[in-house]
Amino acid sequence: MNPSSPFHIVFAIYPGMTHLDFTGPHQFLSRAPNSKVTVASAKGGDVAADGLTFAGTIRLADIESCDLICVPGGVVATQVAQDLEFIEPLRRLALGARYITSVCTGSLILGAAGLLQGKRAACHWAWRDLLPLFGAIVDEGRVVRDGNIITGGGVTAGIDFALVVLEEIAGREVAQTIQLGLEYAPSPPFEAGRPELAPPEVLERYNRVFSKMVPVRRAEAEVAARALAELA
Repeated sequence: MNPSSPFHIVFAIYPGMTHLDFTGPHQFLSRAPNSKVTVASAKGGDVAADGLTFAGTIRLADIESCDLICVPGGVVATQVAQDLEFIEPLRRLALGARYITSVCTGSLILGAAGLLQGKRAACHWAWRDLLPLFGAIVDEGRVVRDGNIITGGGVTAGIDFALVVLEEIAGREVAQTIQLGLEYAPSPPFEAGRPELAPPEVLERYNRVFSKMVPVRRAEAEVAARALAELA
């Protein structure tokens, strides 16, 4: 990082996001030395997400520039991908940023902004098959880097993602020190965090519960992809 000016990190959030996609990376990245973190949304003001409200966000359109922009995912991500009030300032900021990043289905929003064409990207495992609609290349990694684009997989991958970003912008020792301070030493009680690890009956239950969402989200993603094609 340039010691003469803070490294400016912008989280572009929206109502209905999965808040851990945002709060996990925010907790880590906000401790980066010589950095400034801004939380923004399309309209500014309060943003509700999964039972929590994040107050006092600023308008994305009012931010002149940033060094890194990060977009979280959420069940409404494919709807947000169609929202030009969010997409247009996101694209402007991303094109001027040093790093373009996302967590979970936030990569679908980056894709809708035309930022992932020909790029490898991660996404939540259940929705990564939507990435090619935006010209992206599916990568099953937990954290994926392609040039200046760094994307994390589903939800909790946001913490691993944040550590990768911290190493990039502040060095490995700083990243490890922050990891130590936040006692990030995951040891889950169950091996069920990915489809290839989960017991078959658990995977079947998950798929049964969320099966109704699949055609809806694909249809929404296809609308966003058509809008992107029209802009090209």
